Parts: sequence; structure tokens; C-alpha cells
Amino acid sequence: MSGVQDAWVTIALLGKTRGNRGELTALPLSTRLERFDALTEVYLFGSGERFEVESTWFHNGTLIFKFHGIDTISDAERLCGAEVRVPAAERVPLEEGEFFQDDLIGCDVIDRATGRSLGHVTGWDDGGGSGLLVVGSGDSALLIPFARRICVEIDPAAKRIAVELPEGLKDLNRP
Repeated sequence: MSGVQDAWVTIALLGKTRGNRGELTALPLSTRLERFDALTEVYLFGSGERFEVESTWFHNGTLIFKFHGIDTISDAERLCGAEVRVPAAERVPLEEGEFFQDDLIGCDVIDRATGRSLGHVTGWDDGGGSGLLVVGSGDSALLIPFARRICVEIDPAAKRIAVELPEGLKDLNRP
């Protein structure tokens, strides 16, 4: 997938209206919750329409958005379910050794012991503590724990991940 979709990063999903002043609940998709404090503008998809962020805050653990010009329940209702996106260039900087999941998609996974390709990362599964790389598709897909002791070399820029698989992993965890 390339083009327009790649230019954006979804950071939250708008939920239901909250209160009577046009506020909306949201599900944050970023683990860096402080990123919401600095938002000044976002784009809501489906429409791709630009919105100025009046404020964001957390109420009882729920992210709340208030957009400039959205001042009633009726105004806010039309935004329910929209994806809150920012340009990819505005993604939060990562710490050393951190990766965006979408940067891993398409990486060639190489078995370091044999030098052979196990396939390409086609998805991400949140199951398991560290998450799982989905390599390949369908019945032949392989789930690889995204753990440092298994994924020993990760180079998203080169689209390459070298792995050292524990014995039997290939046979145990196919979906």
C-alpha cells in the first residue's frame, strides 16, 4: 500500500459524544499519551477534513477531544467513529530500539542460522506480551514473538529483520 495512506498516521479513533459542548471520547492508538497534549491540528478520516484541536485531556482514563467550532452534541455526532490522523512527518520521535509497527510491515524475515528468508511481515498481532510478527499469510503464516532474543537484528530502513528462532517455533505457533 502506498501513496496517500502512507502520508498519514492514525493516532486515535473518535468514540461517542461527551457532555453538551461538542466533546468526544477517543481511543488513543499511541502508547505515548503525552503526544495528545501538544496537538494543535488533526485530520479526521473519512473526509480528510482538517480540525483545530481546542483541547485534549483524560477524564477517568478516557481521552477527550474538543475541536474548535464543534460546540454542540449535533456538531460532534457527525464526527463519531472518525480516525484522528496526523501527517507521518509528525509522528512522535522514538527511543533507541523502538519501532513503529507499520514500519515493520513488508520487512523480509531472515533465519540467521540458515540465511534463508522465512517470508515478509504481513501484519501484527497484539497477542502475547511483546506482540507477534505475522510472517506470510493464510495457513502458512508464521507468528514470531517480537522479542529481542528472537528478533536479533531489526532494520526497517533496509526492510530486514534477522531472527534466531527457538527450536520448534515454526511448528508450534502457526495460526
